[in-house]
Amino acid sequence: MIAPVPEIAVADIGGTHARFARARVDQAGRVALGEPVVLRTGDYPDLPSAWRAFLECEPGFAPAGASFALAGPVGEGPFKLTNADWSFDPDALPRELDVEDVTLLNDFAAIAHAVAGSRREDLAHLAGPQEPLPDHGTVTVIGPGTGLGIAHFRWHEGRALVQATEGSHIDFAPVCPLDDAILSDLRTRFDRVSVERVVSGAGIAHIQAAIAASEGRAPALGDDLAIWKAGMAGEDELAERAVDHFVATLGRIAGDYALAHGASAVVIAGGLGQRLQQHLCAPAFHKAFIAKGRYTKLMKAIPLSLVQHPQPGLLGAAFAHLAGKPVGKAVGKRR
Repeated sequence: MIAPVPEIAVADIGGTHARFARARVDQAGRVALGEPVVLRTGDYPDLPSAWRAFLECEPGFAPAGASFALAGPVGEGPFKLTNADWSFDPDALPRELDVEDVTLLNDFAAIAHAVAGSRREDLAHLAGPQEPLPDHGTVTVIGPGTGLGIAHFRWHEGRALVQATEGSHIDFAPVCPLDDAILSDLRTRFDRVSVERVVSGAGIAHIQAAIAASEGRAPALGDDLAIWKAGMAGEDELAERAVDHFVATLGRIAGDYALAHGASAVVIAGGLGQRLQQHLCAPAFHKAFIAKGRYTKLMKAIPLSLVQHPQPGLLGAAFAHLAGKPVGKAVGKRR
């Protein structure tokens, strides 16, 4: 059981939005989040200026510590967000923010921390055995969105050891003629085609384009968001088929990572995953997940779940701070 700690501040910071909130832990080790304060990253030159704007929204709040989930590779020395100009110096942050302890970690590592600390009601069953998250072995966490997040954790003496990865940047491997067409098209645009080029929000346009080209058709929709909206609603035939192929590809890729990680369970995360819940519960997703030849029986024994918590990045940042061992780096002291 985690001992109660004073209230801390947590943040989930990406290239578009920076979400801040207060976090408190009760005597049972459960984290309660305050109402998030959402700021546009581009409206502020750096984290300290956004931090001050957050504190102005929370008068009288003097956090005992802070934990930041950052969309980018987190290192010991100065580093920056992948898709924004904010830079971070872990050694200087405690002084710049006037906070005693600062935890920094990769944003998808925070998601994995949230999964490890989640309650049963925070996870929705998708496929496979309907059972709670295992308390042993390794759990793979995958989140399609603007990009594709991949992390995993394993249980050791009752504690989740989280590992952030850059697994979304492995090579995309086609398994059918449509995948061949997708890969061929993407090769004309990029020097190298990673899984993230297909299994991400923008990937839906590449999938639809390949379907249309194979049939000599011109798609009615070109915008990613429009394709997603029409495809999930069944309002456009090409878009709907693109969504179906995306879901099957996500299932196949999730199965690949489960094999690579030796996973006892797989959890899908992210806003796009939540919006696709109905599709992920359909047979095609699980069929693609288990289609691993001689390992089909093994794959059928792996439960798949979906994160339902509305702010898993903030929740995971709080759990990571409590664990006292940030994934990626760094706890500093105010000077």
